Amino acid sequence: MSGAKHADRRAVQPRFKPYPAYNDSGVEWLGEIPAGWRLQPLWTMYRRTKRTGHAEQELLSVYRDYGVIPTASRDDNFNRPSEDLSTYQLVKARDLVTNKMKTWQGSIAVSEHTGIVSPAYHVYLPMHVESDRYIHHLLRSSPYVAGYMQMSKGIRVNQWDLEAEAFSRILLLLPSLQEQRAIAAFLDGETARIDALVAKKERLIALLQEQRTALITRAVTKGLDPTVPMKDSGVEWLGEIPANWEVKPLKAVSDLQTGLTLGKKYEGQALTMRRYLRVANVQDGYFDLDDVAEVELPQRDAVRYELRAGDVLMTEGGDFDKLGRGYIWEGQVARCLHQNHIFAVRPRRKLLSPRYLALVMSSGYGRAYFTATSKQSTNLASTNSTKLRNLPMPAPSVPEQDAIAAFVDQETARIDALVAKVRDAIDRLKELRTTLISAAVTGKIDVREEVA
Repeated sequence: MSGAKHADRRAVQPRFKPYPAYNDSGVEWLGEIPAGWRLQPLWTMYRRTKRTGHAEQELLSVYRDYGVIPTASRDDNFNRPSEDLSTYQLVKARDLVTNKMKTWQGSIAVSEHTGIVSPAYHVYLPMHVESDRYIHHLLRSSPYVAGYMQMSKGIRVNQWDLEAEAFSRILLLLPSLQEQRAIAAFLDGETARIDALVAKKERLIALLQEQRTALITRAVTKGLDPTVPMKDSGVEWLGEIPANWEVKPLKAVSDLQTGLTLGKKYEGQALTMRRYLRVANVQDGYFDLDDVAEVELPQRDAVRYELRAGDVLMTEGGDFDKLGRGYIWEGQVARCLHQNHIFAVRPRRKLLSPRYLALVMSSGYGRAYFTATSKQSTNLASTNSTKLRNLPMPAPSVPEQDAIAAFVDQETARIDALVAKVRDAIDRLKELRTTLISAAVTGKIDVREEVA
């Protein structure tokens, strides 16, 4: 047996032992399986069904990490449902549900809910299934996800379609019913334990992020000296500020550059090719420059939309928690432009530090202002250049702004390091979860004694 075939088995030892004997499954992505286990095509156990006309039912989605769950229980599902739900398909408990274009990513699960899913899903009715939970874990395991990738057909970039006919022929690895139940019980218990640990660490990250925001907010609205006299700022979201500070609208200490509107026609004009930033390039606290688009336009227009080092960039809209964030452009892409959905705030350096401005915009105060003054829809909010220009800026002297920025950078670096350590621990737990599931459902480890 090759080193690769031993990988799952080694990863979870010495706690677990292997089965006494193994045979070659004859399936490349499955490898060796315990002697006595059988392979059976999916079509002998599930039949595809398409029940429509149930628009009153709860909307469901299939997540790689969570299985089939109500769509409303997650706030990160950006696939908006159609206004007409008549073609959505009914799902009942025990049905197998898969997103045919994302099965290769692990978007497949046995449902424990009743509801409806979009026409992009395939729904399968159980006919001769012995253990729903075992099948649930089996079909979501790493070897099977790798198998879906091999069977899927590319239809466009990052889109792979697993046809129902091909999926129905996939071979399910089946031990005895007693073993299926033992494996399912073991995995339900272990994954619940790991998931609880992950949730605990995610709560810790949320607390650290709250601490980070509170630290920034206090520094940019109260300063660093707790003994200085305070005065009322006259701004609802700002409260008291140091007595020697001023409050000025952002337009009094900076200039605002709006961006390029795409789709203009420049017939008969000499054009130049320039790279430009889109909303996707401006993330929360960093720039994603792996994919920077290009546009052709006249040179005189290009100069109008060109970014400068020290500009603080902000997106026009998005999720509530990201509205108002600012990040400093340092000229990472030479002569780069920006799209009209990105604002470039250009501080007047004798009055305003770019780093201090970015901190104010990302503080609790800044976010409160942009949220309160934004145009809002479901889970989304947007601002405009007028609201941005009118942002009331707490304005200490530039040397004090620099001191505040230096203090915040030092303190947030400590918090960020802690967050990174916790994220690493979460990644290791998720890796252990994946390894345990794959090893148990493919018989690389024998877990029967664990639930005896």
